[in-house]
Amino acid sequence: MTLVKAKLVQKLKPEDLKWNCDPSVFDFETTTDVKPMEGIVGQERALKALRVGVDLKSPGYNIFITGLSGTGKFSTIKMMLESIASDCENLRDYAYVNNFGDEDHPMLLQFTAGQAIKFKRDLERTIKFFQEKIPQLLEAEPFVSEKKKIISEFGQRQQKIMSRFEDKLKKDSFTLGQVKDGEMIRPEIFAIINKTPVNLYQLNDLVKAEQITGEQREQLINKYASYQEELQLVFRNSLKQTQEFQEKLVSLESNFVSGLISVTVDEIKKKYHNARVTKYLQKVEDNIIQNLDVFKGKRPVREESEGVIIDYLKEYEVNIILDNSKLKKCPIIVETSPTYSNLFGTIEKYSDGRGGWYADFTKVKSGSLLRANGGYIIINAKDAFLEPGVWKALKRVLLFGQLEIQDVSNLYQFSPSVLKPEPIDINTKVILIGSNYIYSILSNYEDDFNKIFKIKADFDYEMKRTDIAVGEYAAVIKKLIANEKLLEFDKSAIARITEYGARYAGEKNKLTTRFAYIADVAREASFWASSKGHKIVTTEDVNHAYESAKERHGLYESKVSEMIKEKTFLIDTEGERVGTINGLAVYESGDYGFGKPTRITASVGLGTGNIINVEREAGMSGNTHNKGVLIISGYFRENFGKNIPLSFTASLVFEQGYGMIDGDSASITEIAALLSALSNIPIKQSFAITGSVNQKGEIQPIGGVNEKVEGFFDTCAANKLTGKQGVIIPQQNVKDLMLKDEVINAVNDGKFHIYSVSKVEEVIEILIGVKAGSKLKNGNWEPNTVFGEVEKELKAMRKRMRPVTQGKSKRKTVTKVKSNKGRKK
Repeated sequence: MTLVKAKLVQKLKPEDLKWNCDPSVFDFETTTDVKPMEGIVGQERALKALRVGVDLKSPGYNIFITGLSGTGKFSTIKMMLESIASDCENLRDYAYVNNFGDEDHPMLLQFTAGQAIKFKRDLERTIKFFQEKIPQLLEAEPFVSEKKKIISEFGQRQQKIMSRFEDKLKKDSFTLGQVKDGEMIRPEIFAIINKTPVNLYQLNDLVKAEQITGEQREQLINKYASYQEELQLVFRNSLKQTQEFQEKLVSLESNFVSGLISVTVDEIKKKYHNARVTKYLQKVEDNIIQNLDVFKGKRPVREESEGVIIDYLKEYEVNIILDNSKLKKCPIIVETSPTYSNLFGTIEKYSDGRGGWYADFTKVKSGSLLRANGGYIIINAKDAFLEPGVWKALKRVLLFGQLEIQDVSNLYQFSPSVLKPEPIDINTKVILIGSNYIYSILSNYEDDFNKIFKIKADFDYEMKRTDIAVGEYAAVIKKLIANEKLLEFDKSAIARITEYGARYAGEKNKLTTRFAYIADVAREASFWASSKGHKIVTTEDVNHAYESAKERHGLYESKVSEMIKEKTFLIDTEGERVGTINGLAVYESGDYGFGKPTRITASVGLGTGNIINVEREAGMSGNTHNKGVLIISGYFRENFGKNIPLSFTASLVFEQGYGMIDGDSASITEIAALLSALSNIPIKQSFAITGSVNQKGEIQPIGGVNEKVEGFFDTCAANKLTGKQGVIIPQQNVKDLMLKDEVINAVNDGKFHIYSVSKVEEVIEILIGVKAGSKLKNGNWEPNTVFGEVEKELKAMRKRMRPVTQGKSKRKTVTKVKSNKGRKK
């Protein structure tokens, strides 16, 4: 049998393998003549969204920024905010003061920016003034005379009451004295016997001494009882008069100092036209009048009680939690550590040294959310979600527009503080920076998320390659040079960095906007140029920087290459094998990835058309790879299962694979291995192939094409380039090729080849060198072709399958019937 040879397939030309940036497109020789980039490059969509979110002041228009790292999200938003910060509305100061009616709920005062500190100083001076003037006022005329008059009247009234009672006692031979009862001295009524005061319990002794009779004793006891009741009435009356006397003194003091206090406090009220401030000052005025002992000097300003320092003037302090006196523009806060306390504030506590913890209004502290009030706060979304309680509290603040400063221990339902300060109205624009994954989770599953984050600014990771974009690359690098004092670059170095920008983007016609990577190349190129004594960075320095970065991250790659070279990993780059093919895989470690070949084998036997994914059976296959194998089953049914049932069972294996495998880029590889195994026609091992495929046999694009091509090239070069080796890639991936110069040179010299394909048939003809075949009018495949041989083998396998005959089944049934009849007989 002679197989039909395949037609020659067109190879890719060297110019198809890379876009070369011509240095002549730049109108400068070195970046000395380049103006630094002032704006943001390649993020027009995101900038429009940010502009809406920043300028629109309505509730809910907070911003969630998404995009890959290194695309300039943080730099862009900070630059935009700083450019409009001067348009901010009036800023305010916030302070908490004592709520004299309910000290567990401190009172909030708001001021225009810069007024809070003035108010605090005014109140401090006023309290100090009262400390000096009130004692002076209460020690001078006419207060002293009025006080003496009240004291004199009180003394006379007390004397009059007691004199009347004592006169009444004398008439019945009693008198009023005092006795010591423990540590207390109390008044007592004594009987007068033989001109001597006698206590009641001594009467029995006098009866025994026959100084009085028993009848006299009973009379004295009865009179004592009646006078004892009257004594209680006298003292109640005296106590009442004493209370009235104290009230008169307090009233007198209040009347004398109220004028001074009222006039002084009114002067502060006139300076601050604020209803809440006026209300608070009125409470201060009333409280001072009620607590004159502190100002008279009768009670110390500070004293220690049970280990706690008591400051009696502390209740007149002003706790400024936000002072915007020095802020001229809208606040822009970048919260790098969004813990609950840092973001929302906290209530500090102090200990009495014996296990007790205390807090008051002076211990309330603000967080960054309040400091950004009226402005903007930027938070990393992932950091916020990792901190306990932060997202729940942030959502509540944004929904209701109010901030309640609480102790962080309230999150755990354990708090030694019961303070609940008045809530603060919040008008802060919150900007979260996170990934698309976080955004999608929140948008789909978090209640009210879309209500409070109405703006999504998605930063692109690539932009179209145009002459303007290439020029902007030079301006971006110039800005980096200016900011970090790097060496200047010549235009060939800029051109090479731009080429790497296309490589990072993964497409010839695109440039990456992940400028963090481009900046790293530029920094390291400047470093290597400086270490060599160069004054200008050249292409050589840029190449050195790129290759040295690859080398730093390439330990795993070198180990894999070493194992392939030593035949620890079995990879052939010459010869032919049936059912064995070189696939291509990308290994990733962080941001660095590299490609290497991997052997894929297929084995077939009689069966029912099932294709076994060994990796799946071993639990080492991802969902996408599982889907790819099922698509392969569909391809075989589509092309070979319409005339006869598929009577084979096949297994596919990634040989020497010890980790998870995912993706469908090996679909065409696995189809080729199966076709080879079924047709028994060997595959050239000098080729490696990558590509996805659908059920109709159309080749689909894959990712990591540059790494895969270079990975197989390096493997072949490590052994020996024979001029027959090459890689087969999907046609759609040709535009993605940005290969290294070594590959392009080898292609140019005819030592290595790259083919692009769009159908399975093209792949088979390159790999096997035999015509794939086409269907004849009778529905069969063309003989002496790969597909013809596959069909031939499938028909033979169908014949070899042991048929299921119905005759045997009937004979068994008859036998059973006869047996049953025999039993009946």
